[in-house]
Amino acid sequence: MKKLTDSFELNNGVKIPCVGFGTWQTPDGETAVNSVKVALEVGYRHIDTAAVYGNEVSVGKAIAESGLRREDIFVTSKLWNADRGYESAFEAFDKTLKRLGLDYLDLYLIHWPANALQFPNDWDKINLDSWRAMTELYKAGKIRAIGVSNFMPHHLESLMKTEVVPAINQIEFHPGFMQEKTVEYCREHGILVEALSSLGTGRMLNNETLLAIAAKYGVSVARLCIRWCLQNGTLPLPKSVTPSRIEENTHVFDFEISDEDMAVINSMTYCGGSGLDPDTVTF
Repeated sequence: MKKLTDSFELNNGVKIPCVGFGTWQTPDGETAVNSVKVALEVGYRHIDTAAVYGNEVSVGKAIAESGLRREDIFVTSKLWNADRGYESAFEAFDKTLKRLGLDYLDLYLIHWPANALQFPNDWDKINLDSWRAMTELYKAGKIRAIGVSNFMPHHLESLMKTEVVPAINQIEFHPGFMQEKTVEYCREHGILVEALSSLGTGRMLNNETLLAIAAKYGVSVARLCIRWCLQNGTLPLPKSVTPSRIEENTHVFDFEISDEDMAVINSMTYCGGSGLDPDTVTF
C-alpha cells in the first residue's frame, strides 16, 4: 500500500480503499459535515458511518457537497441491534439510504451479533435472518458488499455456510488488543478485518512503548498505529474532527515499521480496550 486510494480486494472482487475515515462519536450537524468534507479534500475515499452514530444525514450532505463522483467514494453503514431480523433489516436499510441521500451502499454490516445472553434460544437465527435480508439486498445491487462487525468465530460459523459469506469483519483492533483468534479465523476464511478503534479511542496516544517507537520514526503515535494496522494486513479506520489531525493521519505511506518494532508492538500486553464483549453486551 502506497497511498490512501490503494485498495484491498474483498472476497467478491470489490475493491475497498485501504484506509477509511471513521465517524463514530462525530456529532451530527456542522461538525460531521465539515470533518467528512475535510477528509475527502485531503484524499480519503472511504467513509465509515452507522445508523446508531446518528450522523448519516451529515455524512451524506458532505458527500453531496464534495464535488466528487459517487462511484469514487466507498461508503459503509451498519444495521443497528434494534433492527436485526429479516423484515426490519430491509426497513432499516431503506432509512439509512434515505438519510445518506444515496442510491446504494458500498458496504453494509451487521453492527453487533445477537448473543446467547440476550437471546438464549434464537441468537443464531436472528443473525441469519438479518443476513438473509442483506444477502437479498446485495443480490439486488443495492449493496456492493456485505459483512459484519464485532463478530467472533462462533458468531460467524453459520454465516459461512450461507450463499454469500461475509466480506468484512470490523472489530476492535489496536496495540494491546489484537483479537488474534478472530483475526486468524477471518484470514483463514477470506474475510478482511477492519480495525475499529485503531487508536484505542485515543487511549494509545500516551502509551510509553508507542511514544518511544513513534519517536524513532519521527511520527505521531496515531500515524504509527495506522501504519501498524496496515502492516498487520488490516484496514484502519482512524477518526478525528480536527482538520490538522485528519490530514496528518493520511501520512502513513512514507515510513515502514521494522520487523523488530512490529514484534514489540504485537507483543504488548492488554491495554486500551473498550471492554465491550460481543457475548455479554446487552444493548
